[in-house]
Amino acid sequence: MKQKRKLALSTTQIILLSFLVTILLGSVLLALPISSATGEAVPYVDALFTATTSTCVTGLVTLPTVTSWSTFGQVVILILIQVGGLGIITIVSGLMLLLNRKMGIGDRLLIQDAFNLNTMAGLAKFVRNVLFGTLIIECIGALLYMLVFVPEFGAKGIWISVFNSVSAFCNAGIDIVAENSLCNYATNLLLNTVTSALVILGGLGYIVWWDVLRVVKSRSAKNKKIFRHLTLHSKIAVTVTAGLVLVGGILIFVFEYSNPLTIGEMSLFDKIQVSFFQSVTTRTAGFATIPQENLTNASAAVSIILMLIGGSPVGTAGGMKTVTIAALVCSAVATIRNKNNGSLFGRRISENSVKKAVAVAVTFITICTTSAVLLMATSDASVVDAVYETVSATATVGLTRNLTATLSTFGKLIIIATMYFGRVGPISLAVAFGSKNESQNVISEPTEEISIG
Repeated sequence: MKQKRKLALSTTQIILLSFLVTILLGSVLLALPISSATGEAVPYVDALFTATTSTCVTGLVTLPTVTSWSTFGQVVILILIQVGGLGIITIVSGLMLLLNRKMGIGDRLLIQDAFNLNTMAGLAKFVRNVLFGTLIIECIGALLYMLVFVPEFGAKGIWISVFNSVSAFCNAGIDIVAENSLCNYATNLLLNTVTSALVILGGLGYIVWWDVLRVVKSRSAKNKKIFRHLTLHSKIAVTVTAGLVLVGGILIFVFEYSNPLTIGEMSLFDKIQVSFFQSVTTRTAGFATIPQENLTNASAAVSIILMLIGGSPVGTAGGMKTVTIAALVCSAVATIRNKNNGSLFGRRISENSVKKAVAVAVTFITICTTSAVLLMATSDASVVDAVYETVSATATVGLTRNLTATLSTFGKLIIIATMYFGRVGPISLAVAFGSKNESQNVISEPTEEISIG
């Protein structure tokens, strides 16, 4: 009697499918007439595009969110953003904990892979902290946004504030304020500060949150040397994030200083805050306070680099991640200095971490390059606009040089696929669809040196 072969999916494949199912379900809901502001169903490709950009917390839109979708449609989009930012596995696990259901080994493996964690210890507490921490920060963000939007929009400003807070924390970049994103509020200090804070907190990652809180609560915080007692991961994430925001803001300030189409006509203080907001929003946030198509080529290049790097692991941001870049740079420096391993803050970076960083970078750049070439082959987009669009999609940023709305159906499908692959993570794709592990091979291939460089 033949045994039936049981279809077994890996945890990573389940995560990929969970995002895909969420996108398809969201697209069906958004394709309904009730989701449209006019009462007439939007084309399915636009509903699919919107569901993908929401679930993948990207922010690129083919239809203006504020004018194209009804309140029902906007609620669907907001739910997709929240689910996409946290991950469907986290949401389901949170519901299990709420219902006092114990998490099995399979559930723990799913959570571990969803957050790319190195251990399964304390996962229930981790999920609980993530959900409560997210809720608290988003509520505070919404209350602060109300100081700006309620005086202007009245009671509707409450809904706008909640929507923007969730979108900012999840690094989605989708708003329901105006068709030109936040350009009307480019010099509003409160809005810039609140949005930047939400974006950075979401992008730093949950691991950094708990690590900072651990140090603050410990006795070691009494000597006020908090940074010294952080883990290597947190030190890298905080340092690289601060450095990129600072350097990016300075470069954009210099390159755009005399550009009348962006910040050229603003006061010195406004030039500074708009430049730094651009540096922050390119870290996968996607809100725009200046038209991206009006940036100089130098600023566009800086923005592309910042988008490629993105935020930090185990957070809501996309990109190759700060820790990945740090590992690659340290490994390169160590090789140049003829050392076996790179190190940071007195700690050696493991060879396994460097290998993962290389895999992420190669896969990420491959997705960006392939998408850009296909987009240029099927549209009249310039090299700068196409690269900007595809990097933005892969890194789940959401900034565009006014190209998204002009995409053909095939162009939209290219960006949909790019956003999906960028969100689920290059390393997840490699693990999910890769071949057998090398350790399973009985006979290993012989080693031979090759010439590099």
